[in-house]
Amino acid sequence: MNFITSSSTLLKHLQSISGVLSTNSTLPILDNFLFSIVGNELTVCASDLETTMITKLQVQSEEDGKIAIPAKLILEVLKSMPDQPCTLKINQENFTIEIAYDNGKSKMPGFNGEEFPKLPKSDFNSSINLTGELLSRAINKTIFATGVDDMRPVMSGVYCEFSPDDITFVATDAHKLVRYRRKDISTTSKASFILPKKPLNLLKSNLRGDEEVILKYNESNAHFTFGDILLVCRLIDGKYPNYEAVIPKENPNVLTIDRMQFLGSLKRVAIFSNKTTHQVKLKLVGAELSLFAEDIDFSNEASERLTCNYDGDDLEIGFNSRFLVEMLSSIDTETVKLAMSEPSRAGLLMPVNSENNNEDILMLVMPVMINR
Repeated sequence: MNFITSSSTLLKHLQSISGVLSTNSTLPILDNFLFSIVGNELTVCASDLETTMITKLQVQSEEDGKIAIPAKLILEVLKSMPDQPCTLKINQENFTIEIAYDNGKSKMPGFNGEEFPKLPKSDFNSSINLTGELLSRAINKTIFATGVDDMRPVMSGVYCEFSPDDITFVATDAHKLVRYRRKDISTTSKASFILPKKPLNLLKSNLRGDEEVILKYNESNAHFTFGDILLVCRLIDGKYPNYEAVIPKENPNVLTIDRMQFLGSLKRVAIFSNKTTHQVKLKLVGAELSLFAEDIDFSNEASERLTCNYDGDDLEIGFNSRFLVEMLSSIDTETVKLAMSEPSRAGLLMPVNSENNNEDILMLVMPVMINR
């Protein structure tokens, strides 16, 4: 089994799927890429059993076959090589691999490709076509709000809800919540599932934005196809919490403010906040917003005042500054709106005058109780 390909082309394809590789894999074979050749098409697969990524490229070959090649080693070899044709010669009897290039060659041991785990055979009876831009945006707007609590695995992923009216992506860690909804795309039937964080990050790093993504799904797996990449991942099993129930409906106190001004003040004041709670107090009186933070243990404190548009009763409320900074950083409108009811209830952060009328973004942040 021999084939010829461009070193830079092969490297690019391997790097696109290398994020799947796990540093603490329980199966040694998963530290390898599976190379399979049929005709002149090379298929390369990487897997950690939960997530599998496959990429395809055209090569010059006269013989079909498969072999598992150490991922770290071949990546290092190709990274150090200038762009040039290289020939991979594989001995199918002892699974040794020789890489020959302009001024030299290298050898490494490979493994029997038959030992590599097979992709689970699944029937995907439902599918939806998305743009890379929409999917990438949905991931960027939600993934930072996912949880890291092993005791609540359903909250460690992004909840996807499809309906004939819209599609919705939700992430929460019980302290903050983001709901990203698009009304310009829908499905004929209702469906919902939870996508894990790792495959979402892999999608985010590989999506350019201008491609079409075909998403197929069933009760246990999701299957993304775009460009020359296929990603298959196992869904998180469990029931997602009723996120709509925690979104307060009555929020009469509404702050409207320049996003970058608010973000800049928060970042500066938060430097002096308590290192455990990261609390910043917001005090709203008339058309003025006051921000205050202190760390009593180190006698640190900071305050700033900003002019704003505020419609509501005088209010003092505390939030975790890290959460607010994350949320404001992921919004891209000039102006934002923070709607609140009372100091003990969640605040709702939303963009104002979004360019896309089909996009609905709502972010919820729980308050940090103020010590009087």
